[in-house]
Amino acid sequence: MWQKIPIPVKTSTPSLQGLLSPGGLHSLAIGTTTGYRLFSLSSVEQLDQVHESNEIPDVYIVERLFSSSLVVVVSHARPQQMNVYHFKKGTEICNYSYATKILSIRLNRQRLVVCLEESIYIHNIKDMKLLKTIMDTPPNTTGLCALSINHANSYLAYPGSATSGEIALYDGNTLKTACTIPAHDGPLAALAFNSTGSKLASASEKGTVIRVFSIPGGQKLYEFRRGMKRYVNISSLVFSMDSQFLCASSNTETVHIFKLEHLTDSRPEEPPTWSGYMGKMFQAATNYLPAQVSGMMSQDRAFATVRLNISGQRNICALSTIQKLPRLLVTTSDGHLYIYNLDPQDGGECVLIKNHSLLGSGKMEENKENNLQPPVPQSYAATVARQSTVPSTSTMPGYSEDGGALRGEVIPEHEFATGPVCLDDENEFPPLC
Repeated sequence: MWQKIPIPVKTSTPSLQGLLSPGGLHSLAIGTTTGYRLFSLSSVEQLDQVHESNEIPDVYIVERLFSSSLVVVVSHARPQQMNVYHFKKGTEICNYSYATKILSIRLNRQRLVVCLEESIYIHNIKDMKLLKTIMDTPPNTTGLCALSINHANSYLAYPGSATSGEIALYDGNTLKTACTIPAHDGPLAALAFNSTGSKLASASEKGTVIRVFSIPGGQKLYEFRRGMKRYVNISSLVFSMDSQFLCASSNTETVHIFKLEHLTDSRPEEPPTWSGYMGKMFQAATNYLPAQVSGMMSQDRAFATVRLNISGQRNICALSTIQKLPRLLVTTSDGHLYIYNLDPQDGGECVLIKNHSLLGSGKMEENKENNLQPPVPQSYAATVARQSTVPSTSTMPGYSEDGGALRGEVIPEHEFATGPVCLDDENEFPPLC
């Protein structure tokens, strides 16, 4: 899923989902002080609000299961309770309560994962039964975790240490630990799987280096340098659906897009130029430098970038194909969705083509002063077409293979017990290849 950011109201948390469904729709969800809203983006110009709920105030987590009717909500009013709704029918499927505040929720067609500061709960999404509790995880104050959207490859990644950048990889299908990955020296700040669950990207709290590992083996495949001048807080890390690009955004004004490709020795010989000669000399020099220095010199830099008009605020990004063209979607904490064109061949600076407001009442209200038209075409990016109910009081001990119930976790009986969860639109899921 494409995760969460705050919007102007301090207690609000939008979450951006840029997943492409067979119907060509992209889903976006935001939480507000009055409830939550769901949107669909069918084209660059067309952003529709498909649902708005004001039943639960101060929503800080809202996760929709792709473009289905299932939505999971957590509110500041009850931060220890998760509510699962069928929003099209206006009914609550179930609710669960936990011992401490819910920090994040991840879901795919097979599993629903609830992350607390020192424990993780894994539910079977078809009947919402609790399958496993991972107890005594390292302190995880931000609820950092990632779940593969490929339900046949339901890997879960979370910090394996509070002091180093170790990643714990867990198989959500077999409910067994897969491996640990020593990804960074410092604590982790961001994790993201690609669409098939075969790659995992990570960044540390320094935010200067982003690494990509194979799954489930944990071998390092790529290493990208976001920058060297300053440390940043990576707020969003996401692959494109075809795993060709990786996007990283932070609390700075720059969004970086990296291209996942390996350069081979079979490339055609470049014409002899002064810059080419110096490049070869620079590359040869890395063989005689300390490993740490030569590694820094050999790291790939950004393929494309976006310079936002704001900095110091969290934002979240998604890479999607809209109207058959690659686009970058950026949701900012002032309540706007920006859409950029991405040149898949030459990269460079992405061109802003649309700005939608997420805070308008009822139908979407576009920001008038940002109804942008590209400047005189000078590049690919500039020339492509713009084309609730009262919670149940009955409870049962939380199931755990390693003593979760002994720690006092209490989970209310879910109200849905007569059969599996049924969604009228279960076929509305993104392609996984």
